[in-house]
Amino acid sequence: MLTRLETVRSQLRKSEQRVADLVLSRPNAAVNMSIATLAEQANVSQPTVVRFCRALGCRGYKDFKLRLARGLASSVPAEPAEVRADDPPSELVVKIFDRAITSLIKVRTQIDPEALQRVIDILTVAHKIEFYGVGNSGIVAEDAQRRFFRLGVHAVAYADPHVHNIAATMLQPGDAVVAISHSGRTTDLVRSAELAREAGADVIGITHSGSPLAKLCTATLLVDVVEDPSIYSPMTSRIAHLVIIDTLAVGVAIKRGPALVEKLEHAKQSLREKRISGLE
Repeated sequence: MLTRLETVRSQLRKSEQRVADLVLSRPNAAVNMSIATLAEQANVSQPTVVRFCRALGCRGYKDFKLRLARGLASSVPAEPAEVRADDPPSELVVKIFDRAITSLIKVRTQIDPEALQRVIDILTVAHKIEFYGVGNSGIVAEDAQRRFFRLGVHAVAYADPHVHNIAATMLQPGDAVVAISHSGRTTDLVRSAELAREAGADVIGITHSGSPLAKLCTATLLVDVVEDPSIYSPMTSRIAHLVIIDTLAVGVAIKRGPALVEKLEHAKQSLREKRISGLE
């Protein structure tokens, strides 16, 4: 419906174009508006709204809202709109979710399967895995450590740059570092990656293409996510990094084979014992 609306907008009367502009700028809010509210906010009459609906091939206002709702439910915009200070909650939830979904789809198509396989192979045989990050990436590193230690891997996470600088110098061949950074330009993290390589460890980067970090890694998984410039929006790159970590953990678990399955089941059983009976 939005695509059709953009196509026919120039063919509408000026008063109907005001309705079109309102719907295009706030489609999710429009779905919940009465015809009176939409007419008032577009500064037109209710009959104008009806003519607008019929110009789009709809039987009336209810039919228009139904088609608009269906379209919104099944589509994700290529470039989600920026968050604005005056957005109502109905717009906020759609904009934030759409940006996260769109970013994940872009990263999914960008991932190099061969690079992914190489990273899984490295992590599967690593004696020890250290996850490095700074700021928000440090939180991702901590989550990664929790994911991998359940696989029976000797895994640690460091978010303090001074600590992972020191830790990197103590690594040995056969160890692996996963360095996580959206920009790939954080000097402390890049230095830790350099120290890890000098110590003989493999360094895996989850970072932006062409960055200093990406260039010095043994293997790199590229995450070229464009962050929303709005000061209100969360970092969608963090979500993409977490999903990549999940992918690596599952890949390593599968590659380690049936012997690991029993351990994982035993770990899950220990958690079930801590839950109230009857709840899933």
